[in-house]
Amino acid sequence: MATAYTSLLGLALPVTGELSGTWGATVNDEITALLDSAVAGTTSITADADITLSDTDGVANETRQAIILWSPATGTTTRNITAPARSKAYIVINASGGTQSIVLRGAGPTTGVTIVQGEKAVCAWNGSDFIKISSTIANAAGSNTQVQFNNSGVLGGSSGLTWDGTYLTASSIKNSALTNTRVTFAGASGLLSDSANLTWSGTALNVTGTVAVTGALTATLDSTFSSTGALLISKGNTAARPSPVSGMLRFNTQTTEFEGYNGTAWASVGGAALSNDTSTASNLFPLFATATSGTASTLNTSNAKLLYKPSTGEFQMSAPVASNGIVVNSQTVSASYTIAAGFSAMSAGPVTVASGQAVTVSGGSRWVIS
Repeated sequence: MATAYTSLLGLALPVTGELSGTWGATVNDEITALLDSAVAGTTSITADADITLSDTDGVANETRQAIILWSPATGTTTRNITAPARSKAYIVINASGGTQSIVLRGAGPTTGVTIVQGEKAVCAWNGSDFIKISSTIANAAGSNTQVQFNNSGVLGGSSGLTWDGTYLTASSIKNSALTNTRVTFAGASGLLSDSANLTWSGTALNVTGTVAVTGALTATLDSTFSSTGALLISKGNTAARPSPVSGMLRFNTQTTEFEGYNGTAWASVGGAALSNDTSTASNLFPLFATATSGTASTLNTSNAKLLYKPSTGEFQMSAPVASNGIVVNSQTVSASYTIAAGFSAMSAGPVTVASGQAVTVSGGSRWVIS
């Protein structure tokens, strides 16, 4: 009976009594040597071409080797290595001097598994195709802290993306879902989003819609509002005024006035607050407006030429001038009055002093009634 062979590795299976006196050559050449190559042997491939592994029972062949070493000096085209479609594991090393990948596939052919340049992979037959069990990819480039990425299966380092153990730093980030000039913000689940209502031209921030500010708004640059609507500023009563800082502006709902902090006190903005003053005992300067209607943009004082004392109602001027030639006075003195020393008075009569009232003329003074 002739010697049989195993179906997977093609090792000799001598029958009883077959090799009497001649077993040495068969055991050494067709069993021991073949097992040695199956466990640790290497098929070296240096030619840049597709290859089908040789497969012959009982003799040395490429199919039986444990390691497939692919090492052409150059090459860019992906090459196929075809092995028998049966149970077998290979260590595949793509040491090509070029950039090519190799595909280990089963005869048939099958889809196979790709091993990129620089990769070392353990591949095995899974019953229908070769698959990759484990793999390592050589790091061809990259320095310390640089984030590594897969570049056609070869790890490379990026100078624009680094990790210092605490922070990930990127020189630029591109999100294809975002639109040019739109301002981005954190959307749902922290994903970046953008809005057509908030855009940045590179020199100006443009807002369409409402701007809501909680807290203090501080502007350090000149601002331009081009909307035809209105700007709603902070508002509240006097008690709600914030801790003041020079330059603050708000609307006081209690006094119904716009007010600003001038560095010393809160003051009305856009005009002086009016007060019905009847108690001030010092002379005040009457104010004169430059317009007879609308908003007075400029107010002028009388200096000392025209004075008014609210507590007494006294009105003083340097020189009264009646351009129409008439000076009018009442014929009844309705409140007591004292003509101070050094002053004289005149009235167009007749004049009656109201009951309970008196006119006192100080020494050296005169009251002339004509």
